[in-house]
Amino acid sequence: MILPRAFYARPTLDVAADLIGKVLVHETVRGTAAGVIVEAEAYIGESDPACHAAPGPTIRNAPLYGAPGFAYVYLNYGIHYLVNAVTEPEGSPAAVLIRALEPFEGEPLMRRRRARGTTRRPADFDSAELCRGPGNLARALGISLRENRLDLTDSSLRIENRGLPAREIVWGPRVGISVGVEHAWRCSAVGSAAVSAFKQGTRRR
Repeated sequence: MILPRAFYARPTLDVAADLIGKVLVHETVRGTAAGVIVEAEAYIGESDPACHAAPGPTIRNAPLYGAPGFAYVYLNYGIHYLVNAVTEPEGSPAAVLIRALEPFEGEPLMRRRRARGTTRRPADFDSAELCRGPGNLARALGISLRENRLDLTDSSLRIENRGLPAREIVWGPRVGISVGVEHAWRCSAVGSAAVSAFKQGTRRR
């Protein structure tokens, strides 16, 4: 079942927690690739210095101010594409950054994409590292700026509830940022090998 818009039109921390265990799917002409979300980070409003909405509305961050349930994809440091799910009611800029996935469907395609342009072969990748980190997962799923502003409730890029068992989660500090580091707004599935290294946080089922 594709997650409905109402799922995203809620407080961002609630959405981030509930995304753990859901499946991010991307259909392309090369095939479908999907992974179970095991790590996610919340970015909330203009008062959050790490959120792209901190400077106020711009052309780049316009999706954050739009309707919930849309993709916000951007190029990070000119290297990696990062994919976010826009949350909260329209006009309240916030989103959840998808940080890591466990491969669920289309792993051979993920391997080919990750190996392209490197000295590694598709077989050289461990399954757990294929989608560890937001840039790696976007590459493995073939996500780029073309997917920016796609409707996650009705497009080739979507998030589904596949009825997988609930995962225990842990909260900890966000990473890869220099401001807003005091917020423990990163959640991840306990015990998942696909999750990046992080400081211990507070567990919640």
